[in-house]
Amino acid sequence: MGRAVPAVLRALDILELFGTTEELSIPEIHAKLALPRTTVHELVGTLVERSYLAPVPGQPHRFRLGVGVFHLGSAYAERLDLAREGQAAAEEVAAACDETVHVAVLEGREVVYVAKVDSTHPVRMVSAVGRRLPAHCTAVGLMLLARLEQRTLDTLFPPGRRLPGLTGRSLTTSRQLRERLGAVRTDGLAQEYCESNEAVACVAAPVADHTGTTVAAMSISVPTVRWSPERATELAGLVREGASALSSRLGHVPTPRPDSRGGPG
Repeated sequence: MGRAVPAVLRALDILELFGTTEELSIPEIHAKLALPRTTVHELVGTLVERSYLAPVPGQPHRFRLGVGVFHLGSAYAERLDLAREGQAAAEEVAAACDETVHVAVLEGREVVYVAKVDSTHPVRMVSAVGRRLPAHCTAVGLMLLARLEQRTLDTLFPPGRRLPGLTGRSLTTSRQLRERLGAVRTDGLAQEYCESNEAVACVAAPVADHTGTTVAAMSISVPTVRWSPERATELAGLVREGASALSSRLGHVPTPRPDSRGGPG
């Protein structure tokens, strides 16, 4: 890797300011980055010339992101492949925990596994990419269902409808499902214990794309012989990190908290 070019770094610093602020003037950029005002003028002028920034209509001394940024972002998004990126992210998580890791998407009332990495333990979950399971019986499915609008959820699971189960612990009523999804929304994490497989527990976290939309979920599946409250807490942290890493691979930039003093995390 060669030496970083200061002028390029400064131009990128300017562009990154617009990730959290819609419009800025040159004095505001100068104040935020502590760059010489002449340098800011030159860099902003160059970015405007190349369409990465654009003057605000009716306010020629204020700027916002230009169409050049959109073109680059669109080109990046078109090249993304959820299955490929999910496989790479799952491999990293599996290497950290040596348990089976899945990435799944929602199709109607079912989840479809699009990426998978096996544990190396002799006792492990048996599954396959492309397999479908009822969403309400799985941690990935519960995570994805929790992100749906209520109208969509009511269409998929009408109130009063009985749900098919895979084990004796599976959710079997719409009421149970709605109560469970409320807890998932609160926690930002989904867990299931022997609800899709009588000998397996799972924990799952959401995966977002560049638009901020939840497009998948990642889970870690563990035979109950290796499950415990302490292990569950450890794996919850790992799956959150893994799902966040996959989201980043898909172009997602987390929204900074209101009290955050830095840039997007």
